[in-house]
Amino acid sequence: MPLEIINQRYYWHLFLYLAMFGFKAFTDHHNEPLKEIVGGYTHLIHAIEGTFVLGVQSIIESEVIIQILSLHYLFAYLFIIWYPPVHHILSGDRDLADLSAMNYVLIYVLAVPFYLFFNVEVTSSYVPGIEALMYHDSWNLVFFTSNDPFDNGVPSLHIGLPVSLLLIHRAHLKANGIEISSWRHRGLDRFIMANVAIYSFSILYLGIHWVFDILPGLLLAVICSKTCIHIQPLLRESGIKAAFRTFTNPNHVKPILLATILGMLAISVAINGPGTDSEHPDFRMEGDDVRLDTLEVHSLSNPTIVTITNVGDVPVQILLIDRGLVEPLADRGVIDFESALAHGSSKTLEADSEWSFEHLPENLLDVDVILMRSVQGSSGIAEVAVLADYPDSDKLLVSGILLCIPSFVLTGLFIGTTRSERRLDHSG
Repeated sequence: MPLEIINQRYYWHLFLYLAMFGFKAFTDHHNEPLKEIVGGYTHLIHAIEGTFVLGVQSIIESEVIIQILSLHYLFAYLFIIWYPPVHHILSGDRDLADLSAMNYVLIYVLAVPFYLFFNVEVTSSYVPGIEALMYHDSWNLVFFTSNDPFDNGVPSLHIGLPVSLLLIHRAHLKANGIEISSWRHRGLDRFIMANVAIYSFSILYLGIHWVFDILPGLLLAVICSKTCIHIQPLLRESGIKAAFRTFTNPNHVKPILLATILGMLAISVAINGPGTDSEHPDFRMEGDDVRLDTLEVHSLSNPTIVTITNVGDVPVQILLIDRGLVEPLADRGVIDFESALAHGSSKTLEADSEWSFEHLPENLLDVDVILMRSVQGSSGIAEVAVLADYPDSDKLLVSGILLCIPSFVLTGLFIGTTRSERRLDHSG
């Protein structure tokens, strides 16, 4: 096996995954600082589908179901990311091993512009009555507040990534004239299909995604799968230079340039654009709802300027508190706000009032969170906007834009290859 790894160049798969850890961490580092510049669009998604997800969460109330779906949401997704390349390497299916590894890399790269410049909060931050069943629990609160910005709703890669794998499987079967009923990997294929079905329910039920988030996920699955299928033979048979040459193919250059120009125009519209309207809330709550926002550590010498504004008509209580003190107070989507009050700095905001302060962590592990709830006894929906001016936001805007260019290039390549194939079909 070690010799086969070298001969078949499987070491590139490991390199891709290690590179993705760094790329994803670097991309996530941009997320919160850029929110001050681009704002968010959760209000648009909410205007489209309203409180539909609240009905989904009310279908069943079961501690067992919540824990099973929470564990599945996290670990089954990681399994689908890591296992398929290993499975195909052990099975000796070189091409599918390549495609499975490429799938993870390309679909995340394609999603970067959405994550950085089209922020959409999770439903449990915005829809009153929705509980953060996945996030507000003592066993995983630290993990998610360290790794999930809670505003990368669009697109849902829990749908996009496995669907892209399924499309790759279908294309492989068609190209090789194999019936799926006799395919030796049909067990893996069925496992992935079952997980897509579960995710279609769990991402809504756990208070994470909107229904709308699924649609861009499916679109990226189509783009990703087709792009992987186009690039993989070039990489495998002719090397990196041949793969790069496809981007300079005369049939591909024009759509790549067009997609890049349109993508850059979309970013320019997003910067200080409609998403930054101060009237749009980032968090909405009613009754006993408690919302949470994380203050990331970006500098130990220059403070982050945080401004919390009550943009609604209902008075709200705001609590700035160390994350470690909140962890034991979180249970199955509920945070004990009353018990947390004694351990942090709190302020009550009436309508149209704000609280502005400087936040400077003492060390890299000193993470604070902001808890919010409507004042007890008040009626109606409270709405809060949180603006954090991080010291490195201007520099990160430039690198954030550069991070989006590969997505635009891949989208243009997809358009170019699709058009070329259609021309061949018509000429044939």
